[in-house]
Amino acid sequence: MHLTHVAMAAAVTVSVAGVSYAAFNPAQAEQHAREVAGQATCRAVDSAIAAYVALNDEPPATVGDLAGYLKGDITAYRIVGGVAAGPGC
Repeated sequence: MHLTHVAMAAAVTVSVAGVSYAAFNPAQAEQHAREVAGQATCRAVDSAIAAYVALNDEPPATVGDLAGYLKGDITAYRIVGGVAAGPGC
C-alpha cells in the first residue's frame, strides 16, 4: 500500500466523521444557521441606507437610525461616506 493511499483514506475518514457529527447534532447545526441568518449583510445595510434617504431626504447619522429598515444584527456596521462599512463591504 502506498503512502498516498493511506493519506487519502485518512482524509476520507476524517471528513465522514465530521459530516456524521453534524448530522447527529442537529440542534447545534440549527443554532449556528440561525446565528448566521440573523446577521445583516453589507448589501442589506446599503439598501436600508437608500430607503432611509428616500423617506427622510437626509442620510442616517448612525446605524441605529436604520433599525426599522432591516432585520438582523447591524451592530458590526457603521456608515462612512453615506455607505455601509463593515464585514463584507
